[in-house]
Amino acid sequence: MDRGRPDENTLRAAVALACRAPSVHNSQPWRWELGEHSLHLYADRARNLPAVDPLGADLTVSCGAALHHLRVGLAALGWRTVVHRLPNPGMPDHLAAIEFEAHEPTESQVAHAAAIPRRRTDRRAFSSWSVPDGILDQLVACARAEGVDARVVTGRARDELLIAIGKAAAAQEADPQYRAEIREWSGVYPGASAGVPAANIPAGSRQYGDLRMREFAPGELLQSGQKLLSEDAGSLLVLNTSSDDELSRLRAGEATSAVLLEATAAGLATCPISQPLEVVETRELVRDQVLGGSTCPQLVIRVGWAAFNADPLPATPRRPVIDVLSHQEQP
Repeated sequence: MDRGRPDENTLRAAVALACRAPSVHNSQPWRWELGEHSLHLYADRARNLPAVDPLGADLTVSCGAALHHLRVGLAALGWRTVVHRLPNPGMPDHLAAIEFEAHEPTESQVAHAAAIPRRRTDRRAFSSWSVPDGILDQLVACARAEGVDARVVTGRARDELLIAIGKAAAAQEADPQYRAEIREWSGVYPGASAGVPAANIPAGSRQYGDLRMREFAPGELLQSGQKLLSEDAGSLLVLNTSSDDELSRLRAGEATSAVLLEATAAGLATCPISQPLEVVETRELVRDQVLGGSTCPQLVIRVGWAAFNADPLPATPRRPVIDVLSHQEQP
């Protein structure tokens, strides 16, 4: 195997794709360093959202999604990645060191890379068409290939998850620091490089059937009609791991990316939901009542078919590569 390194233009292109990954409120809490033979991913704690994410769990999941986007992008460009996760115990922000091997891209890798610029977080109501079990099974398989379990919640487990979402929303909305953080990171002005723009936030009701979505700043994205709001048939998947440590969260982020890209390639609309896991009480409720107390929840992903006449969503802003990628200092 050729254990060289892609040229710098290739790596910059791959990092640009990686930075298209979803992150908590589009905070993009990552930075990259380019070494002589490797690329390094670091958590950018300065971009943490302490009221939304007091444990930093969402931040690590976000970085894991960027890591998987990078792996997918490089694979499509002809480079398999060798990833060393949490390589330096003395540097907890150093999440991954990535080395490279030349390889021939597969059709699936190219399709997933092509899905990266098309993927959107769709907070609108979905259509009344259910997602076929075969597609849901494939999404579960994608998560498991990344070492993370995924469970499609139905029946009583879904009811408990919806209760947890409602309790988390009530607890957070009663917190003035949380409300201030939401105002800062949503409804952002045109030209901002981070945050959730008003153009990506639905206007009006965010109660879709039995699911109530997170309240952001007032949005400008029109819904398709009241009937659609009541007939939303989106499915909910809970990504979960055997432990709740930093490595588990990083892996969960990689699984999140794998599920989202597979769903996008299949034509599905998707929306990660972290709200019920941001409050200790409701995180424990999801663990015990939805997952049976056996595993640790890391993220909820909502998947479904976009409404038949739904307009394409605009891309959310991203920080330029020059702001997130630097050369590693040589000793």
